[in-house]
Amino acid sequence: MSNIENTKVNPKLPLSKRFKNSQPYGAPVLDLELKLNTNENPYPLPAEVKAEILEELSQKLDAVNRYPDRLQVEARTALAKYLYEITNVAISPTQVWAANGSNEIINQILLAFHDPGEIALGFEPSYSMHKIISEAVGYRYQAVPRGDDFSIDFEKALSVIKRDNPRIIFITTPNNPTGTSTSLGDIEKILQVATQSVLIVDEAYGEFSTEPSAICLIEKYPNLIVSRTMSKAFAFAGARIGYAVAQLETLAALGLARLPYHLSTQSQVLAKVALGNYQLLQGQVQKIIKSRKFLMQQLRELGLTVIESDANFFLFGEFTSSQHAWQALVDESILVRDVAIAGFLRITVGTEQESHLFIERLKGLLNNKIILK
Repeated sequence: MSNIENTKVNPKLPLSKRFKNSQPYGAPVLDLELKLNTNENPYPLPAEVKAEILEELSQKLDAVNRYPDRLQVEARTALAKYLYEITNVAISPTQVWAANGSNEIINQILLAFHDPGEIALGFEPSYSMHKIISEAVGYRYQAVPRGDDFSIDFEKALSVIKRDNPRIIFITTPNNPTGTSTSLGDIEKILQVATQSVLIVDEAYGEFSTEPSAICLIEKYPNLIVSRTMSKAFAFAGARIGYAVAQLETLAALGLARLPYHLSTQSQVLAKVALGNYQLLQGQVQKIIKSRKFLMQQLRELGLTVIESDANFFLFGEFTSSQHAWQALVDESILVRDVAIAGFLRITVGTEQESHLFIERLKGLLNNKIILK
């Protein structure tokens, strides 16, 4: 069926030059048995959390004719409390700002600090939306290649930053699609040099990582904004709740760029209830981490190369052709992600049952030489 993702814009319309050669963000949508391609949490919300959400929502329905709390007081207070619990860093609710997913947070930041001709810089391969949103807003996007092990070459990075003075710098940790993390020490190296830049540390997968959050650096650096999401660890991808953490005077810039009443009453209720149950939901995170370790070990025993990951996904290969391997898995009703890294595919960690089924079918493809490594 045709939709806005696969339809060309009417050539008679005055489309912005920024979009002349652009493609919309998207991943294949296929009705397959195992959907392991979009880094979602595979577990549904626990019954008690769903019941509490329904109860809270029912109490808000009488006021749904009114605009939502545009300052998100209850949701931001809950986020600040949660962040203190997981980082032991005292965060004021005024240092947190929520939006419809972390992509909207990134969009607000880029709008707030944009001037024509400015550079947004990222270390690739990384999350493709950083480039897409940057160019949509009007930045010149500059990609600095990561090393063969997908780490950032900091000597090169600092040299480029000093030379080009980018307005925006992205660091994704754990990095998507590679799963690799960047240490706090290395993040601080960037901050000490890039004093005229805004550094966005994207921690969408932070709850799965062994590295401490860059939130502990916020008090020291006014040009640091940490972006996080509830989509992964909280099994909230459909709720669309992301948030930024920074100094209050830094977040004030986002208030200039955000749309009025951008976060619905329903979204704020969902966030507050889920955050109040974070210890229960943390059990899902631990199950995913356990499954990640099991799945990675099984693939290594099959003779595959697996890139060590701090996220709820990882890269595996090395295949003679990643495109051929992807299609062979699709033919077995398994959907993983081809992230355009030669020889590798990315798999999202599913349930234990999904992991066992994936291994069984992949083993058959390897044994029958349908997939070549």
